[in-house]
Amino acid sequence: MIHGFVTPFHGDLPIPIRRETVISPTSEHHHAVMNPGRVLLFALACGLSVANLYYAQPLLPQIAVSFGVKIGQTANIVTAAQIGYILGLALLVPLGDMLVRRRLIPGVIGVAVVALVAAAAAPNLLMLELAVVLAGTCSVAAQILVPFAASLAEPQRQGRVVGTVMSGLLLGILLARSFSGIVAQAAGWRTVYAGAAGAMALLGVLLAFNLPNEKDRPSVRYRDLLASVIHLVRAEPVLQVRSILGALIFATFSVIWTGLSFLLTGPPYEFGSATIGLFGLLGVAGALAATFSGHLADRGWERHVTGGGLVLLLASTGLLAVGSHRLWALMAGVVLGDLAIQSVHIQNQHLIFAIDPAARSRLNTAYMVFYFIGGAIGSASCGLAWSLGGWSTVVILMAFYATSALVVWIASDAVHRRQRHFSR
Repeated sequence: MIHGFVTPFHGDLPIPIRRETVISPTSEHHHAVMNPGRVLLFALACGLSVANLYYAQPLLPQIAVSFGVKIGQTANIVTAAQIGYILGLALLVPLGDMLVRRRLIPGVIGVAVVALVAAAAAPNLLMLELAVVLAGTCSVAAQILVPFAASLAEPQRQGRVVGTVMSGLLLGILLARSFSGIVAQAAGWRTVYAGAAGAMALLGVLLAFNLPNEKDRPSVRYRDLLASVIHLVRAEPVLQVRSILGALIFATFSVIWTGLSFLLTGPPYEFGSATIGLFGLLGVAGALAATFSGHLADRGWERHVTGGGLVLLLASTGLLAVGSHRLWALMAGVVLGDLAIQSVHIQNQHLIFAIDPAARSRLNTAYMVFYFIGGAIGSASCGLAWSLGGWSTVVILMAFYATSALVVWIASDAVHRRQRHFSR
C-alpha cells in the first residue's frame, strides 16, 4: 500500500487523486515472471542499450585526429549522446505506460541499429554527432526495461530486482569504455560503432521472442501522457528532490569520465585508447554496489545510504586531485566516486518507483530527464573547464557538483525530519 499523489488514467485524461487516497500495488503477474533467467536478460538488455552512450569517451583523441579537430571539440560527441538520451526519455519512455512493451522495446532497438550504422559511416564530426544523437535517443530502451522489471517483480524483492537490472546497466556503461578502447586501438573507432550495431540487432531479436506478455495497456492520448509527466513533477516532492540529486550526481559522473579521457592522453600518463578504455573496469565496484544498495533499499535504509554516498562522492574529489600525478590516487578516486554515485542512484529510483506503480515509466521519465540534463551539463562544462585550466579546474568542477548535491540532501532531509516531528 502506498500513500501518495498519483496520476492514474480515467478515460483519456490524467485525473489527479488526492494525497489521502490509498493505492494498491500493481496486480501484474510478477510472481511467475521475474525468474533469474529473465532478470539476467533484462540486465543484459539494459547494459547493451545504454552502452551506446559511452563508446565515444575513450575514442575522443582518435576521433579528433580522424576529423582534424581539437580534442576539446570532441567532447560535444558525449554531449550529443546525452541530449539524444534526454529526448528519448521525454518522448519515448512514457510510452511504456501506454503501449505493449514487448513490441515497443524491440522497435526502439531497431532504430538504434540504424543510427549506429550511420555513426560508423559518418564522413565528418557533424554527421557523427547527429548519428550519436539518434542512437542516444533510442538507447532509452534501458529506461523502459527498468520500470518494466520493477512492475514484474514481487514487492518484497523489487529493490533487489531493480538493483540487479541496474547492475547490468552500469556494467554496460563501464564495459563500453573498455570495449571501445580496445577495439579502436586494434581496428579503428568506426569498428566500435559497427560492432555495437550488430550486438543491438541480435538483442532486438532476442527480446522480441523472450519479453513477457502483458495485459492491454491504458487507452490515452499521447499528449495527455506527456502532460501527466509534468503533473507528477509538480505534485511529488520526493520526485523533485531525488531528480535534483540525480542531476547533480550524474553531472559529477560525466565530469569524471570525460575529464579522464583528456588527462590520460597527456603527460604524465600518455596512455593509448585501449588503456584508457580499461579504466572503465574500475567502475565495476559501483555496478556491484547497485545490487547491495537495492538490498538496503528493501530494508528502508534510503536515508543512510544517500547521505553516506554523497559524503563519499565529495571525498573522492580529493583523491582525484592527487591523481593528476599519482596513478593510485586517480584509480582510488574513480572507484570511490563511482561506487557512491551508483549507490545514491539506486536509492533514488527505489523511492520514485514507490510513488505509484501504475506510473513507473512516467516517473522514471521525469527522474531520468533531470538525470541526463545533469550529465549533459557535466560533459559540456568539463570541456570548458579543461580548456580553462586543465585537470585542476576539472576537479574543482567535480567538487562543486558533489557539494551542491550534499547541500540539497541535507536541506531536504532537515525539512523531512521537521515534518515528521510536527506530524507526531
